[in-house]
Parts: sequence; C-alpha cells; structure tokens
Amino acid sequence: MIESVKGTRDLLPPDTRIWNRVEAVARDVFALYGYDEVRTPVLESTELFVRSVGEGTDIVHKEMYTFTDRGGRSVTMRPENTAGVARAYVEHGLAQAGRPWKLWYAGPQFRYERPQKGRYREFRQIGAEVLGPSDAATDAEVLAMLFDFLGRLGFTGLSVSLNSVGTVEERPGFIQALRAWFSSKVDALDADDRRRLEENPLRVLDSKNPKIADWLADPQGWQSRARDLERREVLA
Repeated sequence: MIESVKGTRDLLPPDTRIWNRVEAVARDVFALYGYDEVRTPVLESTELFVRSVGEGTDIVHKEMYTFTDRGGRSVTMRPENTAGVARAYVEHGLAQAGRPWKLWYAGPQFRYERPQKGRYREFRQIGAEVLGPSDAATDAEVLAMLFDFLGRLGFTGLSVSLNSVGTVEERPGFIQALRAWFSSKVDALDADDRRRLEENPLRVLDSKNPKIADWLADPQGWQSRARDLERREVLA
C-alpha cells in the first residue's frame, strides 16, 4: 500500500467542511477591508527566497524543498508566500497604478521540518499583504482585520504584542552592537549560531540554544551591555 509522504496529510470530511468555512470567512472579511485575492505559483525561482527571506536564515539553509528542473533551473516549492506576492507585484508592474495594492492569499507552503503534532512539511496558510504604502496606519488596519477575522471564527481574549528592530537609520548600529555582544560569547555558540552571527546577527535572536534563551530573557540588560561594548570598541 502506498501511503502519503511523511509530513503531509489528507484532508477528509468533516475536516474539509471546517477548512472551507475558515476560507469563506477569510474571503468575506478581507473583502470588507478592500483586499483582493492573489494566487501565485507553488514553484518559484530559488533565488527569490534567497534574496527575500535571507541567505542566513534557517528557512534557506535547512527547510526549503529545492531541486534542479529538467531545464537546469533551480526551483523551490514555496516555504512562504510573501516573496511570491512581491515578485508578482514587481513582475506585472502593479506599482505603476499609483495606488496601494491590498492582496490576500491562501494555499499550501512547504518546509522540511521535523513533523510533530500540529506541524507538517506541507501546511496551509492564509495571509495578507499591502504593497505600496509604508505607514503605521496601514499596519494598524491589518491588525484590526486580523482580529475581525479571528473573532468571527470564535476566538476570544485576543491580545497583540508589538516588537521593533528600530528605524532604517538605527538598525545598522543595533546590528553592530548585537554582533559585538555575541562575539564576546562566541565559545557558547553552536555552529548554526556562529553562521548566523556572521551572516545576519538578528537571526541569532531566533536561536533554540538554551543559553541564548537565558541571555535574552532580560532584553533591557543584554541590549544595554551590547551598547556599552559597542561604545568601548568605537573609543578604542
């Protein structure tokens, strides 16, 4: 008997009725906020994800389903959909319309991760993107829409936490301070974290290393120490 590939699953009734309900609610709510549906290919050029997701991320290094097709091209089964939506936006010249584009999507994504309860290598995702403006009001509207969507599905007691890696002007200094601080503790980093530190220090913050988790448990403390270390290096 041929079984489904590890990390994938069949959707059977009555589960398919639940999935259809969720997608129908998404379609109704997103339309109220002026979003149109976009559908991008499951297969994309590998370069798209290397450039957009980041060469230093675990997604690119460990989790992508990538292969060379018969034409000798490196293609990847999409691990996320934002990059494909942005590619379509540029490729089809949507920016020339001179207005924001509100787009939503639903469909399968693929990541080579260890299958566990509730997590699969093929997973479905619903998402929304606004292309054009870059203002806080747009971000707030997306959050309001998300709360509306989840509320109609029956979720209650929801809250939101916001984080920031600083402005475009502040970020280079923050990254430099982060690299300096972690470099002082490089002996405690594993091979993956050392690679992240070299390629993209911000990715070290996603480390599953328990020592790093303990260090980051006091964000004000380690950020202050990182800034101090950076200032000492500049003075030196």
